[in-house]
Amino acid sequence: MRIVVCVKQVPAINEVSIDPETKRLKREGVESVMNPFDLYALEVALRMREQVGGSVIALSMGPKQAMRTVREAIAVGADSGVLLSDRAVAGSDTWATSYAIASTVRHLGNVDLVICGKQAVDGDTAQVGPGIAAHLRWPQVTYVSHVSAVSNTALTLARMHEEGSTVLEVTLPAVLTVVKGINQPRVPTLVSVLASRGADVPVLSAADIGADPERLGLNGSPTRVVKTGPPPPRAADTVILDGPARDAARRIVHELRMQSLV
Repeated sequence: MRIVVCVKQVPAINEVSIDPETKRLKREGVESVMNPFDLYALEVALRMREQVGGSVIALSMGPKQAMRTVREAIAVGADSGVLLSDRAVAGSDTWATSYAIASTVRHLGNVDLVICGKQAVDGDTAQVGPGIAAHLRWPQVTYVSHVSAVSNTALTLARMHEEGSTVLEVTLPAVLTVVKGINQPRVPTLVSVLASRGADVPVLSAADIGADPERLGLNGSPTRVVKTGPPPPRAADTVILDGPARDAARRIVHELRMQSLV
């Protein structure tokens, strides 16, 4: 089985800020890490490879410094990696991003499965995975919480939803997005980290993958960020309740009911 895992380099959570002019995240001078949800996607792929054989390819799209994330995935256990880096893809929204990644998957060829984390922490849209499936015209399963059976032609999965979970079978090729609780990601060894630094990771351009330039970057992005702003501040009032626990509980219930009426 040939599996592509999408890994994204994102700013460290506690350092995210938005440029008021461009309406984009400020990334310059900010520490970057692999999107945490992608670690679970990578672990799913590695366990599938252990069961049925094959190879795992880490795929990232971003500036040249995103190479660090690809090498991190190789250190964890991916067989190889690919970086799509081109000024033409800069400013892509989720639709243009998923088109670019789908085009890269087609360029790689003979891919059986694409796995993504359920979302990226710098956007929280959860749209890229389903977008890849739409561009490839492959079946998709989102919010996968368990993989119970793996073969080279089909997977049996459980997916989470508002009312619980559903077990289903999907034929390959397909696209999955997985949730955090699906596994415990493995930790790379010092030897694997050192080896990943010497791995040959090709850097592809938009021309290399045969993508239409009009469907990339800002030109290919149908959405625009018109306005950004911080959430309203939370009330800082603190109420200290004295007296017996029963009286305090009644007071809390009263306060909550009064707030619900505001």
